[in-house]
Amino acid sequence: MSQNITIIKEDILREIKLSCKIPEVIEQIISRKVIISSAVEAGITIEPKELQHAADQIRLVNNLDSADDTWKWLEKHSLSLEDFENIVYSSLISGKLAAHLFSEQVEPYFFEHQLDYSAAVMYQVILDSEDLALELFYAIKEDEISFHDVAHKYIQDVELKRSGGYQGIVRRKDMKPEISAAVFAANPPQILKPIVNSQGYHLILVEEIIQPILDDKLRYKIITELFAEWLKKQIDQFEIELILD
Repeated sequence: MSQNITIIKEDILREIKLSCKIPEVIEQIISRKVIISSAVEAGITIEPKELQHAADQIRLVNNLDSADDTWKWLEKHSLSLEDFENIVYSSLISGKLAAHLFSEQVEPYFFEHQLDYSAAVMYQVILDSEDLALELFYAIKEDEISFHDVAHKYIQDVELKRSGGYQGIVRRKDMKPEISAAVFAANPPQILKPIVNSQGYHLILVEEIIQPILDDKLRYKIITELFAEWLKKQIDQFEIELILD
């Protein structure tokens, strides 16, 4: 037999506090206020067609294929239609402000930080023993064993084991310095001599080095990163008076 339970706004606020999410929520509130005020100051406006397109994109991302799906989603999140319109507006105005502030800075920033956007397709096994790492390194070089077999034998994580230690496409800036130096000096496909750090002995197979191209995807990524840095600086300028009672 189902039972009814009543939740009031004070319960929600208390749960946010007990979940230690107050700082996160405060940052989101300030971010929204900074973005809106900065957009107004910059004279950025939103056309109805832009709002409609952005709303369609949000529905697409959330698999809201019909009006009924949309209403159920709104109800699930305790949102009104006006709230949904505010979500759409905030998302759109944030993107337009980011483009307004940083579109002209993308190319010089890219060329200055081009190395950071280099990437490598790589496989990795981390071992505890230097002797074992060296033994396996030479065995792979001599074709006595494949890297995939080493990964399958020595990796504990099931999914990583199945993929042969595949790390995906890893950007230079996301690697530890001692690893990136060796990876980007490689002549792929190449197995690297074990690299030691606090995690252990890294046995790495570099399959491919990918040189960065300033396409639309990377342009958007750079604008997003520059905007996030700018927004954080704006937030850090505020002194917050929090009144919860």
